[in-house]
Amino acid sequence: MEYISAWQKATENEPAGVCGPIGPIKHLPLVARIINELEMDLKNCHFWGMDEWVVDGKEVDIDFPFSLARADMELCFDRIRPDLRMPTKNIHFPKIDSNQYIESWDKIRCVIMQGGQGDIKHWAFNDPPKREGRYKNNPPSKEEYRRLGTRVVELHPLTVIQCARKATSGIVHIVPSYGLTIGPRETWKAEKVSIWHTGTGDNPFGLRLTTLMISRKIVDTSVPISLLADHPDVQFNFLRSGIGTCEIGYTVL
Repeated sequence: MEYISAWQKATENEPAGVCGPIGPIKHLPLVARIINELEMDLKNCHFWGMDEWVVDGKEVDIDFPFSLARADMELCFDRIRPDLRMPTKNIHFPKIDSNQYIESWDKIRCVIMQGGQGDIKHWAFNDPPKREGRYKNNPPSKEEYRRLGTRVVELHPLTVIQCARKATSGIVHIVPSYGLTIGPRETWKAEKVSIWHTGTGDNPFGLRLTTLMISRKIVDTSVPISLLADHPDVQFNFLRSGIGTCEIGYTVL
């Protein structure tokens, strides 16, 4: 419904859009179904993809087996009736040449950015920077991290493993080590950030840690998603059965 209500705000004079991730994704076919049932015309609506894989210095094509753009198209946009679909030019996916993607954020109102939280405490692919060079002893300041825009990033090993678990049946070596990601600079242009915790994107301790940090406005770039403490409108959504427990001890299977 976040997708639907955001797109309902779009008009010819004030187009509006949603920025969405590949996680959570199970709702995307339902989004398409609701649009078809309501006969909702998306001609003034926009969509931004959050991230994409990079292989050999280039974003992967949409026919890449687990392309993030491919998932958005197959799970949502290709299921919408052709007469209701948003124009192709209104669907923005990050690319190595990101100028048009970045410029679109200054032209179109982003009503909501929806996302999840990774094991490494990222949103999108905003992973903690490597602790080397100038960051060997201390991570970057929040002001420095906030200046980061859409860019190519080297993915943290935990991110690669998490993506392997979700996208490649655990086959780690075929997951790219680099990705394109939307940055904090664009994130702060979204009117609202809505993070969905299903219990599969991070563990029980991680869910509690970032909830505490954001609610108490504790910002540390070693925990990148904690930067959202400074965003004017952030909402965490929890699946109760996915919250889990932080009890210590072995589980008997």
